[in-house]
Amino acid sequence: MFLVRAGAIQGFEQLVSKLGGNPARVLRTTGFSDVQLRDPDTYVSYVRIADLLDSAARACDAPLFGLQLAAAQPALPLGEVIVLSIRHQTSLWEALEHAQSHISLHAEGLHIRQLASGDRVELQLQFDFTNASGLLQLMQLSAAHAFNTIQQLVKTTSRQPRLHLPQWEPPTRYAVPERYAERVIFASEFCGVSYPASWTNRKPRDDENLLRDHFRQRIEELEARHPGHLPTQVRHVISGLLASGECSLERVGASLDLHPRVLQRRLRGEGTSFRQLLRDTREELARQHLQHGEMTITELALNLGYADIAVFSRNFKRWTGLPPRQWRERNRGDD
Repeated sequence: MFLVRAGAIQGFEQLVSKLGGNPARVLRTTGFSDVQLRDPDTYVSYVRIADLLDSAARACDAPLFGLQLAAAQPALPLGEVIVLSIRHQTSLWEALEHAQSHISLHAEGLHIRQLASGDRVELQLQFDFTNASGLLQLMQLSAAHAFNTIQQLVKTTSRQPRLHLPQWEPPTRYAVPERYAERVIFASEFCGVSYPASWTNRKPRDDENLLRDHFRQRIEELEARHPGHLPTQVRHVISGLLASGECSLERVGASLDLHPRVLQRRLRGEGTSFRQLLRDTREELARQHLQHGEMTITELALNLGYADIAVFSRNFKRWTGLPPRQWRERNRGDD
């Protein structure tokens, strides 16, 4: 089974309603409930998400539903990993390579290749699975996510980058969302984004306002979902930061607008600690990916913030009594 964060389709229900559809009915067609998608850090079947997007496009008579959904989403759909890559990479090329190396924590079954092609660079998206439509809407959404990310990394007023889709252009009555107008290339040889080769060495934007706005929105979402329950809020922030390698008490505190000492004190009042929540979050994610995902043990360890694979293996055995590979063999596919 391939997994993706539910946050990839943030705003789905609102868009379906706006287009005149019934979100609950569309969700039922692919076996989802709104509760399953309420938490953006929950992992769900990638193939079923692709089917859900296709169902919504049919129900709403919206052949560009994937583009419309991406256009309505926040600027940083991949979460904290991309936010932090903006601040630490020395060039656009390196920032996108960084995102590529961590994409498996957001979506398993999606691969990104960055290739120089003449005076342009192509960011090609490839999937390990397909569905009845050939992933029509999922390709739109994913390519638009890549487009949005590059737009944030490079401040420009030009008509670049370009969004590439293999599908044919729909009839003119179905307008491309304004955010992507005159930037979409239909019937392309690949799914993804291209940008001028001259951009590769540009320093990505180090936008404090962007970072602050992202974390402010994160806090609001956490408070709305888990009002007053700080340990749950902390675990959600941890799950978003692990792959960045910067999942520290200080970074989590900054995400929640709390000084580290205040955060520690409040967690003690809840009968727990940052260290315990970090351990619990790592164990939960490890079990989920080993049971249902496709990551290798090495990839999983790196995405959980371990620089040493042996340390992850020892910790996992201490949690479960079995090393990761053996645990996966015994529990693979169990419900």
